[in-house]
Amino acid sequence: MASVVPDYSPGFKKPPEILRLKRKRPRRSEAVALPAEISSAATLKDLPVPPRLCRRRNPFTNVGNTARLPPEPGLVQSSARKLAEAGWFVAGNEASSRSEKQFLKSHDKDGSTRKEELSEIATFETQIQDSSLAISNTDVLSSSSFEFPADWSIKTRLLVTSSQSFAWADHLKAQEESQGYIQHCRATLINLPQSIQEPKLSTELRCAFQQNLVYWLHPFFPWLPLFPRIGADRKMVGKSHPCAFNEELQQVFMSEWSLSFTSLYNLLRTKLCPYFYVCTYQFTVLFRAAGLAGSDMITALISPTTKGLREAMKNEGIEFDLPFRGIRQKKFNGAPSLETEVEKDTEIMGNEIEEELEMSGDGSDDDDNDGLLWLVEMGVEHKIKKPDTISTKFCKEKNELKLDHRPESVVLVKGTNTFTLLNFLINCKSLVASAGPQAGIPPTLLSPVAFRGATMQTLKARSINVRTQAHSHYKNQFSLEIVGPIMPHCLHSLSMLLKSAQNGTFSAVCYTHEPTAVFNTGISNKQHMTDSYTKGLSNCGLHPNTLSQLALNSTLGKSAIRLLEMTDYLYTWKT
Repeated sequence: MASVVPDYSPGFKKPPEILRLKRKRPRRSEAVALPAEISSAATLKDLPVPPRLCRRRNPFTNVGNTARLPPEPGLVQSSARKLAEAGWFVAGNEASSRSEKQFLKSHDKDGSTRKEELSEIATFETQIQDSSLAISNTDVLSSSSFEFPADWSIKTRLLVTSSQSFAWADHLKAQEESQGYIQHCRATLINLPQSIQEPKLSTELRCAFQQNLVYWLHPFFPWLPLFPRIGADRKMVGKSHPCAFNEELQQVFMSEWSLSFTSLYNLLRTKLCPYFYVCTYQFTVLFRAAGLAGSDMITALISPTTKGLREAMKNEGIEFDLPFRGIRQKKFNGAPSLETEVEKDTEIMGNEIEEELEMSGDGSDDDDNDGLLWLVEMGVEHKIKKPDTISTKFCKEKNELKLDHRPESVVLVKGTNTFTLLNFLINCKSLVASAGPQAGIPPTLLSPVAFRGATMQTLKARSINVRTQAHSHYKNQFSLEIVGPIMPHCLHSLSMLLKSAQNGTFSAVCYTHEPTAVFNTGISNKQHMTDSYTKGLSNCGLHPNTLSQLALNSTLGKSAIRLLEMTDYLYTWKT
């Protein structure tokens, strides 16, 4: 006899009707229940509902990571006006607050309901104001000036926008490109008029643009990006280079690099090169000629540094300063707290004990007792425990390690010590990575002028035209993008070209290589060098206006220019 299979329907196949969820959402065409006072004063058509409030939320959107979009300002104003005509009052001014009191006084019975409705409207308006403030909350521009301060950081990208076309920067002819190279190699001085009527037809402008895009690089491997070097391991992964596992090739490359480095320093010493950069995989060095940045001698800035590097420089007899160390201590004194006071007292005690130990000579116990006789004179020798030499060194090393890999660790080398630094860098074995994607590759040398073993390179430039919506119509927005190691002289020279080509109105967003932003620290109290120093740099290949700007003392500190704008031939900037 066949078994009878029970006839049933599992719940996962046919769910009950009561488990179906349905949410009723008001549509724009559906009527909305309004109070009697509002219904009598205005119709539903006169009270438009903001579409953002009726828009259905995407169920797959992560609410925590989604920014709230502000309502349209025109729609909010029209809605507030309609509500005011209908008897609703939006808080925000004196007239509305008086009307609110009269409205609540005439409706004592429903006063609590009206307060809730008014509070919801006030909350809605507050959210609108907060959203608008969040959008417009940007750094304040500097005051207008005919010149912007010198920025010694290296820019990796420059995005220029203007209401006028950048067609003059596109599709240079072969003759214009060649002329631009010749003008750069011969350091030809080009003076453009204040305004150019037809930039696209100006051959002089197009040649000068190509001239300013040229820079010099060593070493050069076409398949490897050699700038930036700090944090570039991911870009070099999987790209083999010939000196990775061949020690003989590494020695050949390093010997050629040493000759190029020495050639650059000799050009700098004779004021035929204004400055150059040495970019390693751990730090960057900026060498500047005498007469630049308010200094009357050759200077070199290294950032970031470590305790090991600073100790190695001390052992080689290189004298250097830490420009930001004093500023950092002043900052601690300005905002005292328990931890900072303890650290400050520990550092002061360590410095005093170190001085006493240096005066004592060999650091024996008898000499230490003689050096700390002031405790006996005060009568507190039994209450204060004498710190030993190990704890003193530990406190000192702890304070020095705090500076490692930070902008405050920047090192300043002046005068003849820069030549000692040159020999130190040439013989430093840790200058080149021994493992990883950058293994065996010499540091990158960047210069605005030619030197021995250098390769001529050009920045990549392209113009983009887009149409943006402005109120009820569309307008053309033109942009020019320049990519590559944009050095300080290039930023200033390009700004002079843009001033003439765009009739004194443009905006440039600058993307800074962050490890080089600290090079803007002031190294001298002199605001400007004398004419004798600037005249000595007349053959360095820079425009006189650019040279005058770079001769000024740096005023940006640890920051760099992020936004550069020009309006009516006047500069404003943000850092």
